[in-house]
Amino acid sequence: MMRYLTIALITLATTPALAAEDGYDSPHGLFDPSLGNTDWIVLIGFLLFLGVIFYFGVPSMLAGMLDKRAEAIKAELDEARALREEAQTLLASYERKAREVEEQSKRIVEEARANAEDAAKEAKADIERSIARRLAAAEDQIANAEQKANRAVRDRAASVAVAAAAEVIAKNTKAADQNKMIDDSIAEVERQLH
Repeated sequence: MMRYLTIALITLATTPALAAEDGYDSPHGLFDPSLGNTDWIVLIGFLLFLGVIFYFGVPSMLAGMLDKRAEAIKAELDEARALREEAQTLLASYERKAREVEEQSKRIVEEARANAEDAAKEAKADIERSIARRLAAAEDQIANAEQKANRAVRDRAASVAVAAAAEVIAKNTKAADQNKMIDDSIAEVERQLH
């Protein structure tokens, strides 16, 4: 209450009515209770105004509104602080996850590179084995073809030799000797072929 009274007196002391010199000379000065003194009327009106304000509790209402506004601002600041902390926590979490994802992607690339190198080595080994198998098969085919060709040449040579021998023998020997020689030659050829 004392605070409000002090404010009222300071306001009254600074009013333009006190500072103005209107030429009214009252023997009692400011506190001339006559209605002709405008300063006195203004003072009474001001005091009535202050009384009405205090009667209806305007200062306490203003103080309550200011307190509510201060509480609302404090609540908003607390909420903003909490949101900031939450944002910092989320940022730290996202940064940690980003680092984890980066490390994981590096591991995946390294594993893929290692797998590709292993697959290349395995494919090279498979190709080498395939080439070796094909070479072995080709060598077997060549050996078989050589054996068949040798057999065919021997068979043909034997046939030619038998025919030539038969012709020579036929000219130079008798029939009984010819038959014996043919049988001996056939037996000899069979023995050499097998």
